[in-house]
Amino acid sequence: MSVGSEDVFARLERGRDRAVAELCEFLRIPSISTDPDYAAEVERAADWLLGRLAAAGLATEKIATEGHPLVYAEWTGAGPERPTVLIYGHYDVQPPDPLDEWRNPPFEPTIEEGRVVARGATDDKGQSYAHVTALAAMLAERGELPVNVKLLIEGEEESGGESIERFVREDGASKLACDCVLVSDTSMWAPGVPALTYGLKGLAYFEIRVQGPNRDLHSGVFGGGVENPGNALAGIVASLRDPATGRILVDGFYDDVRPLADWERAEFAALGWDEEEVRRDLAVPALAGEQGYSYVERTWARPTCDVNGLWCGYQGKGAKTVLPAAAGCKVSFRLVADQTPAKIAELVRAHVARVAPPGVKVTVEALHGAEAVTVDATGPIAEAALAAMADVWGQKALRIRTGGSIPIVGTFADVLAVPVLLMGFGLEDDGLHSPNEKFDLVNFHDGARAVVRFLDRLGAA
Repeated sequence: MSVGSEDVFARLERGRDRAVAELCEFLRIPSISTDPDYAAEVERAADWLLGRLAAAGLATEKIATEGHPLVYAEWTGAGPERPTVLIYGHYDVQPPDPLDEWRNPPFEPTIEEGRVVARGATDDKGQSYAHVTALAAMLAERGELPVNVKLLIEGEEESGGESIERFVREDGASKLACDCVLVSDTSMWAPGVPALTYGLKGLAYFEIRVQGPNRDLHSGVFGGGVENPGNALAGIVASLRDPATGRILVDGFYDDVRPLADWERAEFAALGWDEEEVRRDLAVPALAGEQGYSYVERTWARPTCDVNGLWCGYQGKGAKTVLPAAAGCKVSFRLVADQTPAKIAELVRAHVARVAPPGVKVTVEALHGAEAVTVDATGPIAEAALAAMADVWGQKALRIRTGGSIPIVGTFADVLAVPVLLMGFGLEDDGLHSPNEKFDLVNFHDGARAVVRFLDRLGAA
């Protein structure tokens, strides 16, 4: 290694059990940002994190917003001549539903074969806390950091991120001034193979509600004479996508899609992704998606449409012959470069208005959205990150895309005008947003080591 990090590595090794215990304590807090019933728990998670950052030796600040608070911390003792790194993460988590599919309670972390299983394990408490662990070890061992560090950790990433968006737009240029942003909320390419992600999909998320008669009706007495909201919703959902080709049928949807470059398709193909292994792992008869593109191309770089939830009528045991008064669904469109959530919202509303039958009232509410982002994964700072990961994992770090969305990344790039490094420590099969979400503890510990190596390399440049 060109720059020594062995002293901090040794301290991290001695503190492995303590770091895992702290992570489990963090994971026990049900910080579900999208559900107002958990607002106090989200606040508690922010306070817990502020306490850990202060104990590590950073100056901390709890920034109030119209929603959940932002956690801010900094250590600027390296001086103005040294680089400044802004670390981003989020302490909120997805709802744990369906609860009956968890092997253990979702907020009671369980260690299973070297993995911690809990809601938020990898998205994003585990990955975020790897940074805190790294900084605490560096300050405890050396009393200083090789660069200046700022942290901004939000509590609304899983519910739209409106507060951090507003804060960065209004105050970011001065308070968050830095030379790069470091984010760990993505995945490695494969176990033992690190990656720097350079492309994120955008998001346009909607709730569609269909209202029919003023009350539930007897399906025999009224069926065939009154439009059934469930039937109407089924028709609307079916009209969004061609099942044979995988193409989205909303007029104008593909007008702004940036096509994949030839070099990207060549590099994706060279990764050797095993689609059959994916099919077997998911226990599905076949994979699906837009014709003419590989699985990696579809999930990383082509727009998609997915139903995320459906509700209508009687869902209890046995039969109830009801014509429901209302029905609804939640639908997300993952977007790619040059598509915008605002334009997609206009197109989706126009499409739904066109296909909805006249016997019902249909509303389309845009819940939140995010721009697709492609960041520059070249240059000396990116090379320092790639080299740091290679140092730790002993494997060349790859440059990849992902189908996920991190709304604030594009804002950072726009407002701060610095490289944004998406250095993920999770794995694609970690069960993000699913029951039994996990995080391999080897990746937690190696992630902390990678952060140390990156800061040391950057400080020595």
